[in-house]
Amino acid sequence: MSAEPTTTSEVLQIPAVRLYLVSTACAAVGQNVLLTVLFKQVFDITGDELDIGLIGLAQFIPALLLVLVSGWVADRFDRRRVSGLFLAGRGLCAVALIVFTMSGSTDVWQLFLIAFVLGTADAMVAPARRSMAPFLTPKRLFPALIALWTATFTGSAIIGPIMGGFIYSVGASWAYLLAAFLQFAAVIPLLVVHYHRTPERITERPSWSSAVEGLRFVRRTPVVLATISLDLFAVLFGGAIALIPAVAEERLGVGDIGYGWLRAAPGIGAAAMALWIARRPLTRRVGPTLLTVVAIFGLGHIVFGLTRNYAVAFIALVVVAAADMVSMNIRGAIVPLVTPDEQLGRVNAVEGVFIGASNELGAFESGVAARAFGLPWAIAGGGFITVAIAAGFAFVFPSLRKIDTFDELSPPEPEPDTEPAVS
Repeated sequence: MSAEPTTTSEVLQIPAVRLYLVSTACAAVGQNVLLTVLFKQVFDITGDELDIGLIGLAQFIPALLLVLVSGWVADRFDRRRVSGLFLAGRGLCAVALIVFTMSGSTDVWQLFLIAFVLGTADAMVAPARRSMAPFLTPKRLFPALIALWTATFTGSAIIGPIMGGFIYSVGASWAYLLAAFLQFAAVIPLLVVHYHRTPERITERPSWSSAVEGLRFVRRTPVVLATISLDLFAVLFGGAIALIPAVAEERLGVGDIGYGWLRAAPGIGAAAMALWIARRPLTRRVGPTLLTVVAIFGLGHIVFGLTRNYAVAFIALVVVAAADMVSMNIRGAIVPLVTPDEQLGRVNAVEGVFIGASNELGAFESGVAARAFGLPWAIAGGGFITVAIAAGFAFVFPSLRKIDTFDELSPPEPEPDTEPAVS
């Protein structure tokens, strides 16, 4: 009997996997270019850290408003077409940013509006595209696909910011043009993906009960609730990434190119860790490892917030992102393994709100904290809170702390029918 494929190279032999990763790379590089330039552009216009936070808030609000709609759409319709449609919407947002830049306007409310529309596209594309992944390979190969996806995603987080920083020094409109091209390019590979197994779709008409099923599942499944809420609170208070433009200028004194490299530092740390995980996948002590890396994530923020040395700041961001990559890899495997196939879209939509809250709302929190307490303590204080959160979750969610291997995870048994039998 031949051995079942288990290596990364064998997973890459699956055409659907290659198409999915190509689309991910194009979309993620484009999004990183766009956001790198957008955060820098709004700060250059106003010089106010709070405006960086407001851009993040504008991106987050649609995910919160659409959580029930986006998940239901992902579970009801063809996820490939839904993803392609809203990736194209991202591209149109980049085109709108080109128009804004070329007009010479300094009315930042227009940037907030575009960020809101961009957040709407993100809210719709995320649950549909992420819910495709479990159906691209045999189930036994899914952890390997997650490792490849995270490596691709984080590699894009290196390339995108570096490109954004360099091109921004030439002109923001050129960077937005590249971002638009990459978003449109990401659509085609998704549309021609062929599933390894066909996803189950919900067929009932839209209803409140169906829409909120993702929320109910998360609430009654402690492992899922703990996994995604840990990410929410950790990154909500450890939101240093959004404040990099201000740190680069006010504390480190570097220009656009130095800023671009600093913005790329998280991608470097995450990609290095993703490669390490791909070669030496995590197999034991999954729960304790998750809690440990979240604490390391907080410690890295403390260092980044207090230093004035560019090299130390760069290394701190590398460490922060490496720790976050381990967390992301663990969460990316736990949630799909515990979620029934027909609920993936709705659960991913709920998780998307948690992730969006931790990123975009975290950017807003960081901007407000920087205004209130000053830049260094806004970042370092969030780091202290993150360490405390990791310690607290170890006691509040023992089911998370006790996870040893991924193999022990599976969807819970359906709740028994409590309706009385009809004789």
